[in-house]
Amino acid sequence: MQAITKAEARLENRVIGPPPEEAPTLVLLHEGLGSLGLWRDFPEKLATATGLGVFAYSRAGYGGSDPEPLPWPLDYMEQHATKVLPTLLNAIGFRRGLLVGHSDGASIAALYAGTVSDPRVQGLVLMGPHFFVEQICLEAIAEAKQAYETGDLRAKLARHHGANVDNAFYGWNASWLAEGFRGWDITDALCHIRVPVLVLQGLADPYGSAAHAEAAERLCPAPVHVRLMQGVGHAPWREAEAETLDAIRKFAARCLPQE
Repeated sequence: MQAITKAEARLENRVIGPPPEEAPTLVLLHEGLGSLGLWRDFPEKLATATGLGVFAYSRAGYGGSDPEPLPWPLDYMEQHATKVLPTLLNAIGFRRGLLVGHSDGASIAALYAGTVSDPRVQGLVLMGPHFFVEQICLEAIAEAKQAYETGDLRAKLARHHGANVDNAFYGWNASWLAEGFRGWDITDALCHIRVPVLVLQGLADPYGSAAHAEAAERLCPAPVHVRLMQGVGHAPWREAEAETLDAIRKFAARCLPQE
């Protein structure tokens, strides 16, 4: 693993399977408290299931990447999608593939596909995406703050974020709980997505309802495939691993036919 220095930040990263300049690649975009390490062995299992290369990284402020000064701007996801991700994909020699995002990472993937013209991206996998703010999400994020400041959540996250732990937590948490964030809405980006979309939404997700999947179906002009997962919470890739891998495998095979 060699850090990539782009957009004035070193981003820790890892490639599983063939490198992006040689083969179709699934680019993993982690959640609001995630990182390269917090994907655990999912990247390896995804590469095995699909036969494709997988590229995963930690955004600035997370894991072993450079910190991102606090407070984060309330449009931090838009900024990553339009300023950092295009440069990063160019830096790794990305030729074609899918963006596979979870939570904040799914929002970034949707923003990229809806605002950046990039024919190399031929499909999106969105797990527990956020396209607007829901009260249940704010309540769950407020509970996370309580757990971080009075429970053991900080110690657990520190194992993966190290010196970035407060940067990662408060960058995400303070942004979502800010009064100015209440009106955050990126549904307009959905109207401009021209590639197939797979939405995996847990029906027991404390951070979001099926309304986000419904918005994608209603607004995206491209085909949208929705899988509502009974008894699954916010992390389908971890809580329903086999079902998630199978869904992505089938979707990738349709979007990325062999050359």
